[in-house]
Amino acid sequence: MTSESPTLGALIRGLRSRKGWTLKEMSTNSGIPVSTLSKVEHGQLTLSYDKLYQLSQKLGMRMSELFAEEDKGADTPVTARRSIGDLTSAVRVETPNYDYHYLCAELRRKRMIPVIARIRAKSVKQFGQLVHHSGEEFTYVLKGAVVLHSEFYDPVVLREGQSIYFDSSMGHAYLAPEGCDEAEVLTVMSSEDEEQMQAIMSSHVHENTHTPAQSTTDSAPAVAAKPVKPRKRSRQDG
Repeated sequence: MTSESPTLGALIRGLRSRKGWTLKEMSTNSGIPVSTLSKVEHGQLTLSYDKLYQLSQKLGMRMSELFAEEDKGADTPVTARRSIGDLTSAVRVETPNYDYHYLCAELRRKRMIPVIARIRAKSVKQFGQLVHHSGEEFTYVLKGAVVLHSEFYDPVVLREGQSIYFDSSMGHAYLAPEGCDEAEVLTVMSSEDEEQMQAIMSSHVHENTHTPAQSTTDSAPAVAAKPVKPRKRSRQDG
């Protein structure tokens, strides 16, 4: 018996996980919009009884089965997969204001999305629209300093060696403070859905995207890419 009652969001997420469905597949099978399911899973919305009944009927389940918790005693399968990432094999998104290097991009169904980012934008206006995506985000400053702007908090300055962890569904933007021409950070974003990496990448793409050759094993769908002119490699590129 668990120490506290599970939330509806956790139960829905667990059901979807057991079936191996993405949010889109869950929506198709249940008739409930993707946006509604996402909000339910993140505790931002609940479902009325009639919606829950609709969900159980669409999935061919009894209401009691719908609210059954996942067996915590079941062994988690060992996938034994791995991916070694570096900047040369990363999916690179380049703009005048920032560069994003998506590491280990060939792995599908990742629960984390690791990114090396180089930040040059000096203002929110220069950066553009605040970025929103589901999940959570961790950022560690490797070089220089960054200013994190977000919807519900005052801007915070993070210097080399400092880090922050936050809810990434909250609008946010990374800027370089005055006196810092370019900052470099390691950012790790949470992901429970196969399509989330593509959604996050599309929210960042404004100009050029470079996609390296994809692995033939457990690979993700290729990202639409525009040609990128070769540029001189610097010591930072490694």
